[in-house]
Amino acid sequence: MTETAQQQINIELDEKTAEGIYSNLAIINHSASEFVLDFVTIMPGVPKAKVKARIVLTPQHAKRFLKALGENIHRFELTNGEIKDTEQPQIPLNFGPAGQA
Repeated sequence: MTETAQQQINIELDEKTAEGIYSNLAIINHSASEFVLDFVTIMPGVPKAKVKARIVLTPQHAKRFLKALGENIHRFELTNGEIKDTEQPQIPLNFGPAGQA
């Protein structure tokens, strides 16, 4: 048996999780030991929004995620053309220091 076969993980996806959650704002914070990604849905004309999902990653996994996302965007653009980065209006956030994506 190969090493790859020995390390297979059975990943289950329940029906509710498979539906996914729409997000049009990601708020990213980090400490020395973790990265926290909060996914939010902002609706036009609604002054309040809730975090719909939070993902906590180690710095190593955050870097792997960045690389995997970059590779997937590259493959998507080869097939579908360049993703245009449209200018978004500034959204005032009072979550403290944070990066946006």
